[in-house]
Amino acid sequence: MNILVVFDHPRRDSFCGTLLDAFLEGAGQSGHRAEVADLRAENFDPRLPPADEPDWDDSNKVYSPVVLAEQQRILRNDAIAFIFPVWWWSFPATTKGWIDRVWNNGWAYGSRKLELRKCLLIAACGGDQAQFVKRGYDKAIETQLLTGVIDYCGIPEGELVLLYDLLSDAAIREAAIARARELGRDYFGRA
Repeated sequence: MNILVVFDHPRRDSFCGTLLDAFLEGAGQSGHRAEVADLRAENFDPRLPPADEPDWDDSNKVYSPVVLAEQQRILRNDAIAFIFPVWWWSFPATTKGWIDRVWNNGWAYGSRKLELRKCLLIAACGGDQAQFVKRGYDKAIETQLLTGVIDYCGIPEGELVLLYDLLSDAAIREAAIARARELGRDYFGRA
């Protein structure tokens, strides 16, 4: 399977970058081909200019060349994965802007939906699971990202994996790295 892996962190050498490496290793072990979209390294502009604003009266609107290139990148893949830190109970701004610009009306929702078969969201969390559950952050993130984005855009199978408490100690971080590798290997099946 061809998997587009959307990575968003200001530093490729961050812990999220380590999770990305582990995920890619696992995906390779199962024979998948991964294409990485490193939004920060590629200097993707998350701002929504008028050229990429949804046109509710024209589901066949042609968007900017930048958006068309990103849409082509999505189309050449069968599935998508996101690896990101949880900031303010959601994606970082660059990923949110990428979705705002690229997953547009008439292409990802509205008259047409995405043709991706699966979506995996791997979210790095500084807080512990009890804190997320107590305040409902886990359910809020799930509703916002899985229901509000993935389901809405027609991807039939999506999963959010919250990796908790990553600021606490090395053993938890090592377990998170192993989990990312396992998800890369197993979530999309064998190629």
